[in-house]
Amino acid sequence: MKPDEYARHDATGLAELIRDEQVSIGEVHDAARSAIEAVNPVLNAVVAGPWEAALDCDGQGMFGGVPFALKDFAIHAAGVPTRFGTRLAGPGVAFPHDTELMTRFRAAGLGTLALTTTPEFAFNGNTEPVAHGSTRNPWDPTRSAGGSSGGSAVLVAARALPMAHATDGGGSIRIPASANGLVGLKPSRGRVPAGPDTSEPLSGLGAEFGLTRSVRDCAALLDAVCGPAPGDKYIIRDPQRPYVEELGRDPGRLRIAIHTESWSGGPVDEEVSEAVAAAGNVLEGLGHHVRPDSPVFDWDRFVDANLPVWSVSLAEGIDALAAALGTPPGPDNLEATTLACAEYGRRVPATELGAALAVLNQVSRAVGTFFTDYDLLLTPTLSQPPQPLGELDADDASLSPRQWMQKLLGVCSFTPLFNATGGPAISLPLGWTRSGLPIGVQLAAPMCDEGTLIAVAAQLETAMPWTHRVPKVNACGH
Repeated sequence: MKPDEYARHDATGLAELIRDEQVSIGEVHDAARSAIEAVNPVLNAVVAGPWEAALDCDGQGMFGGVPFALKDFAIHAAGVPTRFGTRLAGPGVAFPHDTELMTRFRAAGLGTLALTTTPEFAFNGNTEPVAHGSTRNPWDPTRSAGGSSGGSAVLVAARALPMAHATDGGGSIRIPASANGLVGLKPSRGRVPAGPDTSEPLSGLGAEFGLTRSVRDCAALLDAVCGPAPGDKYIIRDPQRPYVEELGRDPGRLRIAIHTESWSGGPVDEEVSEAVAAAGNVLEGLGHHVRPDSPVFDWDRFVDANLPVWSVSLAEGIDALAAALGTPPGPDNLEATTLACAEYGRRVPATELGAALAVLNQVSRAVGTFFTDYDLLLTPTLSQPPQPLGELDADDASLSPRQWMQKLLGVCSFTPLFNATGGPAISLPLGWTRSGLPIGVQLAAPMCDEGTLIAVAAQLETAMPWTHRVPKVNACGH
């Protein structure tokens, strides 16, 4: 299998070819390695690999033999060093066991060939850590890949991989999905297990899943990995049917709110607003009822509540890593905003953290009430098209923790709300700037309703197809 032939298929298509014995797993993996090696010198998306042999997986699984990569954060495979995007980790820390999600990826048949770049401790909306340098956007290498799952995103967008692991604490699946023209679903809190090392990543704000090029891959991957694990703190409602059965299902006439003004009060690019409006018109044409409306919440209080939650989590992670390695954290091995936020996080009293979580609960209740009147909310994913590299500099020592959080959430003001609510949200590549850069459009749903998101996403994929679009840097040979 030649790399250009390999690059034309999504994960579902590759799995079918392997099952039908039209191509062997070895041939597919050889093509994937060649594809990664072809694009990575420009994109800088890989921190380890591609390895000569994929990590062990079940060749009879749903995606038996399909190439895959792990974001170098949160998830870990037994014996494989994790670096967390930071110089503090040195050559990495190898855990003696898989996380639950890694076990499920193996069972699904995904053959992990590499680890992908992330900003330091995944605390940025781009992927430019001091430890590894800038990961570049395949549509325009002078632009940001988004973050924090930027490395995974650019390999999938450049057709080097059909799908890859990603995490999302404030938009880190959806932001790079928007920047790179991909499908990026943040599942409901508790839909995909995070254990056994943690029960509530980021006090419940964090989620793990993946990035794909097609809605059918997104649905199939969710079927493969969803469901509770033994000892999970929370168990949520099961889906009504397998997610792949949502593809092509008529969801009925839905009530969809549309909102294009940034909750932060910042500007929204005209082409971004136009893309959301165009998606709204298509949804109207599909029979849905679309009207302008938005949840109401206090943005400044929301930012203030996120700061202690993120900073306490960051301090915990840094201190645990430093203790394991015997390496003191400091300015020689941490970026300036990381260090400042960690120092702040160590000073946060329990009462302040509790008050912050109470604010997020109030926001979640307001959004939950909003969804009693609507089935979905349509917004931009990002206020702007992919930014030039360097716009979000986590090593800027002039920024206080509050200033860094405000800057970060201001850039991605449409995404973090749904980390607070725990409800699912998906970014779809439904718009394009006149210069050819992708624009993501976000759909959010009430808690546990990934099924409706996937059904409507499939409708939009048919009405506004995107898979024919290939970025400038690609593994297709053109």
